[in-house]
Amino acid sequence: MATLFGFEIKRTTNPTEDTPSFVQSSKDDGALEIASGGAYGQVVDLEGNIKNETELVTRYRNMAGYPECEAAIDDIVNECVVTAEKEPVSIVLDDVKLSQGIKNKIIEEFNILLNMLNFEQTSYEHFKKWYVDGKSFYHAVVDRNDIKAGIKELRYIDPRKIRKIKEQKKSRDKQTGVTSVKSENEYYIYNDKGFKGGYSSTVPGAGVDATGVKIAKDSIIHITSGLTDENNKMVLSHLHKAIKPLNQLRMLEDAAVIYRITRAPERRIFYIDVGNLPKMKAEQYLRDMMVKHKNRLIYDANTGEIRDDRKHMTMLEDYWLPRREGGRGTEITTLPGGQNLGEMEDINYFQKKLYKSLNVPVTRLEAENGFNVGRGTEISRDEVKFSKFVERLRNRFSTLFHETLRVQLILKGVMTEDDWDSIKYHVRYNFKRDNFFSELKENEMMQGRLNMLSMIEPYLGRFYSKEYVQKNILLMSDEEIKEMDRQIGSEEGSEEEPQQGPEDNQDIPDEASS
Repeated sequence: MATLFGFEIKRTTNPTEDTPSFVQSSKDDGALEIASGGAYGQVVDLEGNIKNETELVTRYRNMAGYPECEAAIDDIVNECVVTAEKEPVSIVLDDVKLSQGIKNKIIEEFNILLNMLNFEQTSYEHFKKWYVDGKSFYHAVVDRNDIKAGIKELRYIDPRKIRKIKEQKKSRDKQTGVTSVKSENEYYIYNDKGFKGGYSSTVPGAGVDATGVKIAKDSIIHITSGLTDENNKMVLSHLHKAIKPLNQLRMLEDAAVIYRITRAPERRIFYIDVGNLPKMKAEQYLRDMMVKHKNRLIYDANTGEIRDDRKHMTMLEDYWLPRREGGRGTEITTLPGGQNLGEMEDINYFQKKLYKSLNVPVTRLEAENGFNVGRGTEISRDEVKFSKFVERLRNRFSTLFHETLRVQLILKGVMTEDDWDSIKYHVRYNFKRDNFFSELKENEMMQGRLNMLSMIEPYLGRFYSKEYVQKNILLMSDEEIKEMDRQIGSEEGSEEEPQQGPEDNQDIPDEASS
């Protein structure tokens, strides 16, 4: 295999080498699977997948510009990240069994990565790009002459210009006859012009010629939404299920506008008596009457002028109908305007359907419904479901910090790949909540914990230990317990008054003797 651009972390062991399986590994990264050593267009139909995926990202971005959709996305992103506070996200290492020195080093490297992303000022933009596109790519830029210095810069990559490739090798077991699938190489291909027809033209009809740069897997930080299509080939955005409701809402709004414009005014109907004239002459006579009685004065809203515009047909034309001899003579009547122009139930229905498809509470769509700030029991069920959805989004977006931190720690020699594998499931990330509402929630939770503490206090030392109460009732971490014990010890030491010894009184004059 040709040398890849970027760096690659060498692994001492590969768990897939000694454990073959007849089922290929299922991941939600949307990687294109090709035969090991094969050309790109020889195994997979790249034209269909890449073209559709590129168009999907473009469609998602167009959807994000629609007012209702943009308002829903803004609600979601504002709930997920708080931009008004310092350190919108922090790392939690309570469950990690490492020395405090290593933990401090991990926290230090994590803060360095946040500064590279400028996450304190641009957290909203990073999260919104990932949520709308359904995936994000970042290039971890390192100094080739000093790999151990770690990541120097994190650069965002347009997801329409990069794609993950996974080479697989199949082997057949002679005893069981089962074909096992094993991944051999994984890398990325980047093309500045994007992928619209295919990667390569090695096979006729495989697509347009679009060469790209092969990039090592560890040089790219790749995070996805976790949603894929039914074939597990393309990564979808959370906006995907809103495509149909949004199109229906657009179509209904356009239809409502056209209907209101055409049915709002009253129009005249002219019945013209044409007698026994032949058809051709009757039509000519009708046209002459139209020109004679027609008033085509147009108001120009741009200039404020009244002008005569006879070259264009308008949507609000009068009706001219011929009437034969034997009927009534020339007559002018009016066509009444629409009577139900104020009905908006259909549009409101699809607006609510759009919000439901994006998991946003419908009550946020209605401006007259203010936000009710009360106890936790007063929060609606939709808000509870929405908060759980926000937590899932945060956990998924945390992959950005997780993968970046893994590369940074291994490059700097803080730990090895095997060391990271042993702790990676215990590293957590804490996103800050909105100050006002989170404070109300925390106060209510603290009140409940203190009430529970007062109830369990008589049994403290008999059936429950102090450590059990701190961890299970007050939900304190190991670091918080140590810090609290230190503060209590320092306060008790400061409250004790120093005792005066004999040597302290030797310089004090004896008033009685004087």
